[in-house]
Amino acid sequence: MIYSFKNFIPVIHESSFIHPQAAVTGNVIIGKNVYIGPGAAIRGDWGGIIIEDGCNVQENCTIHMFPGVTVVLKESSHIGHGAVIHGATIGKNCLVGMNSVIMDNVELGDECIVGALTFIKADEKIPARSLIVGNPGKIVKQVSNEMIEWKTKGTALYQSLPHELQEYWDSCEPLREIPADRPQQEDLYKTWNEIQKGNQK
Repeated sequence: MIYSFKNFIPVIHESSFIHPQAAVTGNVIIGKNVYIGPGAAIRGDWGGIIIEDGCNVQENCTIHMFPGVTVVLKESSHIGHGAVIHGATIGKNCLVGMNSVIMDNVELGDECIVGALTFIKADEKIPARSLIVGNPGKIVKQVSNEMIEWKTKGTALYQSLPHELQEYWDSCEPLREIPADRPQQEDLYKTWNEIQKGNQK
């Protein structure tokens, strides 16, 4: 659902897909080909939120801030299931792993990878291409070209998802038995291993 707050109405590009079970409130700007999953709470009440082109914010993520702060997810940011971004700036083509927490005034450099369940404390400035894990989060090494290629290809799947959802997604009643002509999943999507092999050619 999309909600206005104090005369701020979210601005969302028509190419993006916002699941109706997500809540987008107030001073929020969402760019092109963005996916927002069910259960996501993107709350621009006390400050602003800018989600640039090609980002995805997956199921049950929270984006919020202290008063007067603008949260920015730069182009192609990939925010994994259940992550919390509070008052932070996420650099271009970053991956924030599942159930991670990125706190206030964090500046995550471009092409960083944050491991699942990582906690990055307030005011941290993380250089580009860092791999961060743990609680508290620590830089353990630099992100390799192979790692960022893997991340970029995964994000590309989410960048194509809004269009597919707009074309094929609909609410429905469940079937009570499996039909004989039910399509096979592999007919619709290659496996991740096949995608990776194809990208290596």
